[in-house]
Amino acid sequence: MSTFSGMSTALSSLIAQRQALEVSGQNIANANTVGYTRQRASLTSVESLTVPSLFSTGLAAGNGTKVTSIDRLGNIFLDARLRAETGGASFAATKAAAYANLESTVAEPGDNGVSAALQEFWAGWETVGLNPGTDAARTVLLEKGTALASRITAGFAAVSTQWTQTRTELDAAVVDVNATATAVADLNDSIRGVIASGSSANELIDQRNVLVTELSALVGATGIERPDGTVDVMVGGNALVRGGKTQAIAASPSYTMGSSVTLSWAASGAALSADSGSVVGMISVLAPADATTKNGGLLAEAAARYDELAIKLTTSVNEMHQASYTAAGAEGGAFFASTGAHAAQSLTVAITDVKDIAVASETGGALDGSRADEMAAIGKETDGPDSIWTAFVADLGVKSRSATQRAVITESTRSTAEGLQLSSASVDVDEEAVNMLAYQRAYEGAARVLTAIDEMLDTLINRTAV
Repeated sequence: MSTFSGMSTALSSLIAQRQALEVSGQNIANANTVGYTRQRASLTSVESLTVPSLFSTGLAAGNGTKVTSIDRLGNIFLDARLRAETGGASFAATKAAAYANLESTVAEPGDNGVSAALQEFWAGWETVGLNPGTDAARTVLLEKGTALASRITAGFAAVSTQWTQTRTELDAAVVDVNATATAVADLNDSIRGVIASGSSANELIDQRNVLVTELSALVGATGIERPDGTVDVMVGGNALVRGGKTQAIAASPSYTMGSSVTLSWAASGAALSADSGSVVGMISVLAPADATTKNGGLLAEAAARYDELAIKLTTSVNEMHQASYTAAGAEGGAFFASTGAHAAQSLTVAITDVKDIAVASETGGALDGSRADEMAAIGKETDGPDSIWTAFVADLGVKSRSATQRAVITESTRSTAEGLQLSSASVDVDEEAVNMLAYQRAYEGAARVLTAIDEMLDTLINRTAV
């Protein structure tokens, strides 16, 4: 072995310890960087290659050390678990938020809800029944009827507005999915090239993992790592990203509440089957109502319940009113009117003159108000407008509470998965400080070895026989 091999060994340690120190410095610099995964320099001893000869015993301590790789200390299983939990939590949170928004527009219980308007409307009929000869009571009744119709139409309009807003958010989310998928594909190409050149692509991999997790939150995407360093992003068993190529997704061009909104692959038009993520949650919120079970998309179902209420109210009141007589002895006409496909959207009070309000029986006379009492009793019917609305509000409350509980539970599960993933991947500043101290001491020791060998060689070369 060469006399100068000791210097080479010490030099290798200097280089390796400096690289390891730089890796720890990189970790500390990114301690608060979102998505960063801590790294470690993998040190390996360099074996001795000495060949026995006349001047060597064949025994050697080796040729120093080297950095063989800079490893990411992430865990692909914890990453996969976090992505799965993120998709489920996003889906549940989207539905819970939709229920919360719908509940805020229903405003029940409260003075501004439909229930209060119904009670005031029936009370107005009772007042007219007690004072059938006064225009003041009839005027108040028309105002209460108008207020009730306005609250029903306003409630329906709020549902329609929420549906339209959600549909717009879906389009934006689809664009976000396609843009993020393209970014993942670009990173796949870059990572593959960097790895092929023998360099470290750890930072690029961190950026890609953040984007894949975002896709999990949007469409429940999962990632499959390939030997060349790329990741295939799968949605519903099909590849959204494969290597450097992507498949765009699209939402069906349905912008009318009650129509079916679906996701598909833009190129082929084939249906995209995903079961988690905020985009899928929006699709669920926008789904049409089931005419038989009255279950389906929560917004279309709420709109159907408003229509059901408007139809029942119109039918019940109009039938009674048309079977009654005015003070002048004329038959009563329709009290409520509505046009179009949605009764709740155009519900109005058809009567404009208080004298056209009919509360008398056929033989009761001008001051007869018996039919007003019967009209007020509609509010107590088991299948009347009030019971329909009460059932809807109760059902909405139960489903909203259930959705909120599911959102809390899935978010708790996601937080647990995130905590486990961070415990494996995040930077511990104290640990890095200890590592830096160890690398520093090793560097100083290698420098001291280099100095000692230099002094030995100086003595051998310059002072021998002096």
